[in-house]
Formats: sequence, C-alpha cells, structure tokens
Amino acid sequence: MTTATRPAPPRKQGTPAQGLSGGAFAILLVLPGLALLVAVVLYPLISSLVTAFFEQSLVEPGRRFVGLENIRAVLDSDFLPLLRQTLVFTVGTTLVPFVIGFALALALNTRIRGRGFLRGAFLLPWLVPAVVTSFLWMWIFNANYGVANGVLEALGIVDEPEAWLSSPGTAMAAVIIAKTWASFPWMMVMLLAGLQTVPPELHEAAQVDGAGTIRRFRSVTVPHLRGIIGLVLLLELIWNFQHFDTIYVMTGGGPAGTTETFAVAVYDTFYKGHDLGRAGAIGLLWMVLLLVLVVGYLRVVDREEKA
Repeated sequence: MTTATRPAPPRKQGTPAQGLSGGAFAILLVLPGLALLVAVVLYPLISSLVTAFFEQSLVEPGRRFVGLENIRAVLDSDFLPLLRQTLVFTVGTTLVPFVIGFALALALNTRIRGRGFLRGAFLLPWLVPAVVTSFLWMWIFNANYGVANGVLEALGIVDEPEAWLSSPGTAMAAVIIAKTWASFPWMMVMLLAGLQTVPPELHEAAQVDGAGTIRRFRSVTVPHLRGIIGLVLLLELIWNFQHFDTIYVMTGGGPAGTTETFAVAVYDTFYKGHDLGRAGAIGLLWMVLLLVLVVGYLRVVDREEKA
C-alpha cells in the first residue's frame, strides 16, 4: 500500500530559505543607532577628554603631552568658584521650580473651575525655546527699560532702576528666576500625573481617622509620590548641572564671573581663550561630578523597578 506524500508548501518568492537569527536581527536594528552614538557622542567626548592631557591651542598647530598639568592648573585656580556657582545655580533651579510645580499640581488636582485651561496655559513657558526665554527675561531685567524695574518703581519698592544683571548680588538670582519660569511646567505635569494615581480611598480612610489636610498630605500623598519626586529632582539636577543657554544669553557668566558655571567656563576657555587643553580639563572634572548624579539617577530607577 502506497502512502501519498503531501507536497511541501511553495516558498514565497523573494523569501530566503533560512531567515536571520533573533540575535543577528537585533544587531542589525541596533547598528544604525550605535553608529550614530559613536560618531556624534562617544568620539567627540573621548577626543575632548584626551585633549585634557595635552597642551593644545586653536591658534597654534600641534600639541604637546603634559599629563595632569592642565587638571592641576584648573584645580589650583578657579575650580572651587566654578563648583560653588554651578551648585548654587543647579540647586536653585531645581528646588524653586519643584516647589512651584508641586503647589500648582496640588491645586490642579482639585476640582477648581477652568483647570483644563490652566493646565494648558501653565505649559506655555515650557514650549518656548530656551534662547527666546533667555532674551525675554533679559529684557524684563534690563536696567533702563525693564519691566521689573517699572513695576517695582510703581509699587514704591525701589527708588531708582536696579541693574539686576550687572550686579554680583542679583545676577545669579535673576538667572535662577528665568530658568525657574521655563522649568516648573514639566515638573508640574509629572507631579500632577503622580497625584492622579493616588487612590482616593486612602485619603477617605485617613479623613475618617481624623487626619487633617496637612497630615493627609504628609502621610498619604508624599509617601505615594516618593518615587516620582526622586526621579523628577534627579533629572532636573542633571539637566541644570550642564545647562548653558540661559546663563550665557543673559549674563555671559558675568558680572566678574559671578554667574559662570562649568558649561560657560568650557565654552569661554575653548572659543575665547583658545586653550583646548584647559577646556578639556574643566570638562573632565565636570563629567566626573556629573557621573555622580547619573549613578544616583540609575540607582533610583533600579530601586523603583524592583519595588
């Protein structure tokens, strides 16, 4: 007795007999992004860090290996003022918009009238490009025709115009205010999203137990938002630690270097001082400090994923 053999299904035209393995296909997907990362990020970064160990100038050809001399020169000269001013700017532009954003998120999480319109309106500062925001606030704080002086004089708070961006005592505060205006909307959105995940049953149970508004905020809201608060603060710290636009447009690091941060110092040393080695040394020290924040961010993310 013969057994009929089922014919093999016809292979689709253009389909290879053997397809790529999962690993090979994944590599093909990753290769374009990896090549772009190496060309745009890794190669310039490594090249600039290597320059920190050479004496090299933009106006003279060639370079000479000097080891740790550039790093030692930066540490012995202006490193501590740069670190202090960078930390003041970073902490100020992180905590102030966080407080404002959290307060607005709490308000918009209630049933106030027009909250849909307010949510969209408060996002407008975040949508404006950083350079445009910087020019806007530079005009507001202008000593001759700025809005800030006009309002304060009309209220009788100041008797004569203040040079906000030209005074060492007020320049950093003005820059922090400008950056805060641009930063608080995204923090508000993130915190508002977190607030909407808090189960209302928890607040109702705490209210039944006699907890007031402040007690419910401390015992229910804040613990539930601990993870998102940590992520928002760490991300903002990392971004502000390397921020450049607002400071450079409004003050250029002045007056007398009182608003100069690592980002501005690297730019000025490279393009104005033409000293590639010293700029690379500042960038190397800056990156080491930034890595501390990045490691902290990764730890928080890992802890949240495990939780």
